[in-house]
Amino acid sequence: MLQNFKTYLFDKMGVDTATYKQLEPHIKSKVVFKGEQILKSGDVCLHTFYVEKGVLRLYGLDENGKENILQFGTENWFVTDRDSVYFKEPSNYFIDALEDTTVVLLDEDFLELVAKLNPSFRKKNEKLLHNHIRHLNRRIHLLLGASAKSRYLEFVKLYPDVLLRVPQWMIASYLGITPESLSRIRKDLAKQNSIPNQ
Repeated sequence: MLQNFKTYLFDKMGVDTATYKQLEPHIKSKVVFKGEQILKSGDVCLHTFYVEKGVLRLYGLDENGKENILQFGTENWFVTDRDSVYFKEPSNYFIDALEDTTVVLLDEDFLELVAKLNPSFRKKNEKLLHNHIRHLNRRIHLLLGASAKSRYLEFVKLYPDVLLRVPQWMIASYLGITPESLSRIRKDLAKQNSIPNQ
């Protein structure tokens, strides 16, 4: 039972019980084992992945082969390469699982069916897309102009459940800093929090 996805459809997309019964036979899911890739650079991304349970990451490689993490996806997050999905172009990115992860595979046909059965879906989905763009703009702004400490604090707000589930070097990669810098930031924050009345 994909309870998280069902709840998402009801709460966020306005799907009712009758509509869900029509959608249910078309909902496809997959278990992605830890370390397994579900998108490789050079392949066309065919799905948007809804994380029912587990952790995904979206990342690319720079000219020297270093990983640059663009996004983590935990429960109730969507992960995809939007360029590749919507423009049918080869992806520049990889998506893999950092834990054994259950994903719902959302393709164009399924989204069209939801829109057909639920007229308000397109408007709600458009709002979610704009929210995603807002977060991307915020992330770019932070990477270009914010201190490493500010970026880390923003990360903690955005991904409160990721800190204990992924290696520290991956968090550093997402923040665009070295693991050593991340360690220093965490130590400084721990000291600040241990001072009474601060």
